Formats: sequence, structure tokens, C-alpha cells
Amino acid sequence: QPTCRMVRRGMNILRFKAFDESGAVEITYFNQNYLRDTFVTGATFRFWGKVYRDRGTLKMTSPIFEPYVEGIALRDLVPVYPVTSGISQKFISGIISEAFSECSDGIPELFDASFLESNKIVSAGEALKFIHFPTCASDIERGRLRISFEEAYIVAAAFATERAKKVGSAAPAMTHGDIGEYTAALPYELTGAQKRSLDEICADMAGCEPMRRILIGDVGSGKTAVAAGAAYVAAKSGYQCAIMAPTEILAKQHYEELRRIFSRMGINTELLCGSTPASEKRRILSVLSGETRDLSGKIDVIIGTHALISDGVSFEKLGLVITDEQHRFGVMQRASLASKSSGVHMLAMSATPIPRTLSLVYYGDLDVSKLDEMPPGRQRVDTFVVDERYRERVIRFIRTHVRAGNRVYIVCPMIEESQVKASAEFEKKIENDPEEMANLILFEEEKAPLKSTVSYARELALRLPDVSIGLLNGKMKTAQKNAVMEDFLNGKVQVLVSTTVIEVGVNVPEATLMIVENAERFGLSQLHQLRGRVGRGERKSFCILISDSKNEKSRERLSVMKKTSDGGEIAEADLKLRGAGDLFAPSGRFRQHGAASSFVFCENGEITERAVLAARETVERDPELSLYENAALKRRVESLRANIENTIS
Repeated sequence: QPTCRMVRRGMNILRFKAFDESGAVEITYFNQNYLRDTFVTGATFRFWGKVYRDRGTLKMTSPIFEPYVEGIALRDLVPVYPVTSGISQKFISGIISEAFSECSDGIPELFDASFLESNKIVSAGEALKFIHFPTCASDIERGRLRISFEEAYIVAAAFATERAKKVGSAAPAMTHGDIGEYTAALPYELTGAQKRSLDEICADMAGCEPMRRILIGDVGSGKTAVAAGAAYVAAKSGYQCAIMAPTEILAKQHYEELRRIFSRMGINTELLCGSTPASEKRRILSVLSGETRDLSGKIDVIIGTHALISDGVSFEKLGLVITDEQHRFGVMQRASLASKSSGVHMLAMSATPIPRTLSLVYYGDLDVSKLDEMPPGRQRVDTFVVDERYRERVIRFIRTHVRAGNRVYIVCPMIEESQVKASAEFEKKIENDPEEMANLILFEEEKAPLKSTVSYARELALRLPDVSIGLLNGKMKTAQKNAVMEDFLNGKVQVLVSTTVIEVGVNVPEATLMIVENAERFGLSQLHQLRGRVGRGERKSFCILISDSKNEKSRERLSVMKKTSDGGEIAEADLKLRGAGDLFAPSGRFRQHGAASSFVFCENGEITERAVLAARETVERDPELSLYENAALKRRVESLRANIENTIS
């Protein structure tokens, strides 16, 4: 018989045991004491939820339930809908069943019978029936594939019609195609993949249609050298190039490298960051806009951070925009730089495209150049996933690398203890809310204690007193961060404990070990970038991901890192795990993950590709979707486009 007791004001707990032939489970509901009259001894129910073991007892918290009635068989497959407080599964199911019976004959169909047959998909009405009232697992799959196909088809058609409008739009034709002077100035030979990608980019820039290209390549594959070649062509063709990087460290690294090369070719390069002194910033902005000239003449290549998109920055003759580590910028930020001038060529670079960008690539909105060849001397970084049981071995491994004259990175998710405590207090608050706690227990990732850089560095100094340990985080002033990185570069600091501030822009060939604490708290893109900080020289390098999480998705994410070092594969996995994010959305409200349509891409790549190709063929035949047969598609595309104000293109 259920028992109900008050645990504090405003919260009561209903608890009872349920049995079947396999054993017993203890079931708990919060603030639902009215269920005491429902769960009477001897009644039969089916429960659904997460089963967990606590002190030897199997338990379920706030499971969904369904009563068994004599003579009425329970369905093998029952849809589970997201609900909120006061709304039950039974209520939602009833509404959907009633709606379907009333409207099933009037469900609009986008495709004719021959199209459905040739593409091997069911009708819209059948798809909805299979999704909500499946009789077998294959019904669900057929329904999802049809919805996936339609969704991909509409979005691909929207992109294709937008691209068709841009054909013939004005962009500067950069005709200086000879890059011999640039390649001769490099201290190394470009790889075949670099040469091929640079040729593709130069061909795009030579045309009048604005280039929209993404350069994909793993960390260390030489993306910067290719981008610099594009900047060279722009400058020699008489146009300015803007290169935006996510951090000052990376921007300054690019500036030093490019200035050293370009200065010999008469190309003037400048740096604009948040820390640029006011007087220097005024000079740069004046020359950049063409208002004045100084001893060096005009600015051909400007390298900077978000400062490039701030108010007051204007260009005399901007022709090329390059975004480095583009996954670190928001959609609006990337678009803002391009809007500084009309008709510019755009090049994005990334080692691990975020899912949103990858989905845009699938839909053909971006042309792709891929660096699938590593420069000589680069080695694969061996990756291990371990838990706290390996702590002593990890400490010994750090000591081994330091004694060999190498450097070690350690990345933590928090800066200091106060953040850890705040996180714990937030979780405690959540657990005091019965509805949120039920969701937390059923669906949320298990929470492991978080490591902070400050306490970690302090603890490590006690464990390794003969090792020089540095601390780096985003709260430090720029001068402090630069000083720490300089010490790490020259070996004064042997072990650097940091947040993800070192995710990009750090090139230390002597770094051979990357340790990531609470690795389950980081996305695949971040983990791949962090791993890319080591293995940049000829020394054998390692990456250790430490996590005590038992969450299935977290373990799956970390296993991806262990299995592959290919950025494309990692991006594919990220797409499957997180979703594609918003492809279209109102201005300023883009999400970079978790679109409702995430299964479009991840469960059947063949159906997505088929839909995209079909949409392109439709738009090629009818670029404005003006034919009667495409009227329904045009309405759907226009409805989708009503939410568009800005995209990456």
C-alpha cells in the first residue's frame, strides 16, 4: 500500500513497491499524493522511466504509468511526449488521438505519388500515423524518414533559391593569380592538399560571384598558410583583407607570422585587438578607412579579434574576410564583419566544424576545401579515457614528461572554488524542486565533482614540488596571460593549469601531454581543439581525458575522441549527439545546438543526401518556384524564410 509523508513545507513524497516476475522496484512520486487512491494493492500497471540502484534497492522516480484493464492488451509501443506540470501523458495522447481522427484526411501533401514512389518515402498522413500510433519498430522508422526527408528538402530548397539569387551579384574579381612569390617566401613546402585548396580559393576569388567557402582541416594541417595565400592574392589585387581570430593570443600569433612574410612583399599588416592602445587604435582606424596615410601607406591586411566588428571600424576597400576557428564565433558576429563592405569574398576555417556549419555544408550553402594531408613530422596523439582510479599514474606520467624536457597542459572546467560551490548550490536548488528533480534523475547527466584551476594548481605544487607550475584563466589581464604563456613557451613554466582559454592559438612544439579534467563537461569540438595543442612537434604526444561520469551519452562522446583524430568524423559524431542547431532563426536568436530536426542528419545520411539532391534539381528547373507544381513548396520555403534575417552566408 502506498505511503505518503510530508518531508518539508510544500513537498510530500508518495512511495510504494511494484512487483513482476523479475522482482521488485521502489517507486517514488513528488507532490502527487492524489495518486495514493490510484495505486491500490493488487492493481496492475506498466511503468516507464529510469531504473537506478540505491543501497541495493532498485528504484524509479516519477515514472510514466499506464493501467492494465482485463481484456484490453497493452500496446507494445507507446509514444512518450514531453510534458510539463499538470499535464499527463494520457492527456496529451488523448488530444493527439482526437486531432488525428478529425484531421487525418486533410493532412497536406507536398509530393505527388510518383515522387513518393521514386524516393521510397510514405505520404505525410502515413508518416504522422506511424509516428504517433506505431504497430512495430519499422513503422516508426518509416515515419521518421519521411519527416526527415521533407524537412531536409524544404531547407535545401530555401538555401538553393537564396543561392540562385546571389548568382551574378557583385564581388571584386581578384585577378592576381600568381602566388609564386608567396610560396617561395615560406620556410616549408606546401602539401598537396594545401596547394589544391589554395587553387580552389583563388579560382573562387577570381570570379565576380562572392566566395562562400569553408576550409576544413585538422589542427596542424596548415590552414593558416592557405588563408595567408588568399590574403596575399587579395592584397596584390588591390583589396584589403580582414582576418578575425577568437582570442588575442591567436590574433597576435597570426600577426607575427604574416607580418614576417608579407613585409618582404610590400604588403602592410596591422593588428587590432581590445588591448590596442587608444592612440594606436585611432591611427589604425584612420588608415584602414582611407581617411589618412602614414609612412607605411595603406593597410592591406588587418588581423584582430572581435574588435574588428566594433562600431567605428570601416574599410577603404575590403575584398576578403577570413574567420579563423569559426566555431568560436556566433552567426551574427561572422555576418557583422562581412557587412562592413558589400560584395566581399568570405573564407571560414575550422578544425572541427560545429554541427550547424556541417549541416550548412550538407545543404550546399558553403563550398568546401579540405586539408586531408598533414605536413611531414606531425604524429597522431594517443588518447586515453580514465577515471579517478588512475590519478596516481597520471601524476607519475606528468613527472615523466617534465623530466624528459617536455611541457604539460592541464585543463579544468572551473577557475576557482567559488564557481564549483555555486554550481553545487544550483544543483541543490534544482533537487529541491520536485518537477526539476524528477527530470534531473531521469534524463540529466550524472554530476561529478568539478576541478578548479586554482585549487588544482595548488594541489599539484604540493605533489610535484620540483616542477614549475603556471596558472592561466580568462579572468587574468592580457599582460598576465601573455607573461604566463611566454614562460610556458621558453620552459620557465613546465606544467600549465588552465581553463579552455588555451583551446586555440597556442603553438608550443615541446608540449607533449594534454590532461582534461571533468572531460564530460566539454563538447567534442572543444576536446578536439584541446588535444590539438599537443603533438605539434616531432615528439610523441598524449591526451588523457579524465571523467567519472557514468552517463551513457558522455561515455559515448569520450569514446569518439579515443577512436578518431579526424576532425570531420568528430564533427559528424557531434552532429549526431547534439543536433544541428538553428539553420534559420530570427536575428540574434540563433542556437548552435539541439534543433528539433536533429535526426534529419544523424540517423540516415542517405535520406538527407537524397532530399538535398532532389531539392537542388527542383530549384535548377524552377529557380523562383513559380510553377504551379511547386506552389506548395514555395509557401513552405517562404514561411521558413520569414524567420531569416541573417545566416553565415
